[in-house]
Amino acid sequence: MTEVKRLKTRDEIASEYKWNIEKVYKSSKRWEEDFQELKIEALKLKEFPGTLNDPKNLISYLNLKERISRKAEVLFVYAHLKSDEDTANTEFQTIKEKIDGYLAELSSINAFFVPEILSLNEAELLKNIDEIQELNMYKFFFKQIIIMKPHTLSRELEEMLASVSDCLEAPGNIFGMLTNADMTFPNIEDENNKEIELTEVNYATFIRSKDRRVREEAFKALFSTYNKFKNTLTSSLTSSVKNFIFLSKANKYKSSLESSLKPNNIPLEVYYKSIDTINKNLDSLHRYVRVKKRLLGLDEMHMYDLYVPVIDIPKEHIEFEEAVKIVKEGLNPLGQEYLNIFKEGVDNGWVDVFENKGKRGGAYSWGCHDTMPYVLLNYNYSINDVSTFAHEMGHSIHSYYSRKNQPHLYSNYTLFCAEVASTTNEALLIHHLINKEEDENKRLYLINQELEQIRTTVFRQLMFAEFEILVHESIENGKPLNSKDLCGIWHDLNVKYFGPDMIVDDGIDMEWARIPHFYSDFYVYQYATGYAAASAFAKAILENNENALEKYKGFLKSGGSDYPINTLKTAGVDITTSKPLEATIARFNELLDMLEKQSV
Repeated sequence: MTEVKRLKTRDEIASEYKWNIEKVYKSSKRWEEDFQELKIEALKLKEFPGTLNDPKNLISYLNLKERISRKAEVLFVYAHLKSDEDTANTEFQTIKEKIDGYLAELSSINAFFVPEILSLNEAELLKNIDEIQELNMYKFFFKQIIIMKPHTLSRELEEMLASVSDCLEAPGNIFGMLTNADMTFPNIEDENNKEIELTEVNYATFIRSKDRRVREEAFKALFSTYNKFKNTLTSSLTSSVKNFIFLSKANKYKSSLESSLKPNNIPLEVYYKSIDTINKNLDSLHRYVRVKKRLLGLDEMHMYDLYVPVIDIPKEHIEFEEAVKIVKEGLNPLGQEYLNIFKEGVDNGWVDVFENKGKRGGAYSWGCHDTMPYVLLNYNYSINDVSTFAHEMGHSIHSYYSRKNQPHLYSNYTLFCAEVASTTNEALLIHHLINKEEDENKRLYLINQELEQIRTTVFRQLMFAEFEILVHESIENGKPLNSKDLCGIWHDLNVKYFGPDMIVDDGIDMEWARIPHFYSDFYVYQYATGYAAASAFAKAILENNENALEKYKGFLKSGGSDYPINTLKTAGVDITTSKPLEATIARFNELLDMLEKQSV
């Protein structure tokens, strides 16, 4: 009997492929010491309620709050990253739960601040900000607070909501534990009839297999497993949505969408216009499905055929060291300074490369002002993994620039800007790969890769966004949703988006249940707007438009020092119009023309 290939444990992964999290804390014991110090120091914050009308007290509070926030952020990042290394490790689960629970308490201690600021004389506060040097940098910060006055509650209510924030995040935590630690998938046979344990990570490889049996088997195994937990997953998602709606209503917003967009001064029209624009251009996606069906030589196009490359090239196996070289070459247009930061990240332990037993799935970039920007990967040797690496390093270098050029107060960029730098890296990488490729077959393969980037990042994410707004509005209007409802909405959206040439298999109806971003309400549309902005930046940089690179680096350095719409506009991209998204769809059509023309 063939031995089943098993995942390595954390200890079996070579140290050079692990992030250097020990640079933050060498042990849980040292973490625990800082955690206890934080709890003692934070008590000093309780001395300030009722005193902030005195500018000296206000300055003292802001300085103390920053010191405590920075220490808490480091504790939080370490605990979560260690937990994500092995989600079944109870030691790190424990410290994660400790800091998560305490942050709710810390938030409650600070909850007096905004209501008290709004109770002060506004004119006098602004005068003090202008005249007192130590307060100058807080001007935009206080402007944001004043604008949000209609949505700010009393001190008592703010403290109450802050104290239960950890409980309100429970649905997302339950989803994460279920899908990362507890849920297991069947073994399947690969192309060589070797039995392999299916995981969320290697599913991405199997669903791209040229062997239709393999991708169909992986598809059915994955979604049949999710279907077994459909009631639990429905409960976790709808509970998360209800919690978000509750907070939206508590803060006097007209809708949950408004509560997500208004704090960052993003017009609601940006969300609806994005969905409307993509719906007006679904013919392009329908055409792509039609072309793909023909190039794959299929009588029927199923959902499990969607990710397989239309061009047959030998199976890739790109070692991580080669991936580093490829990405560095692709990012060359960003200049030597950018490349030096990239090299520093790879050499100094930013990146956790390979999958191990219990490791959180997917990929992300994370960290804080006083840590390195860490990158979690589950690298699996394909060109898609190379692209993911470029994407996450885009996030991390954005964070690096932001933290180096902004004070702690403004060092975090908004979610609306979060996907721009990462996607700019992907756009530059695929452009480089297409242009340098001399083998016509491989070039067609790469053209299809860029088509897939746009399909998955723009069309797919806006389908997600449409699902999300339908779910939120249904629950807001008093209509409860069960698993059949969610599966029905998802099925109908797939039928609409992929068109008449696609057979929408029943298995796909459970796909909504494996999207972690649905627990970060109204996040996914920003992948599409971010891609549109990134495409505009990449095009300007590659065409050597005047000051394009400096404007882009200015965007990277700006952090959260202005509203995201303004930050992008200053750098040359107006995302309030449909033009960036329409230009991206035009590129999709251009690539589709190339694919059709060269594959005849």
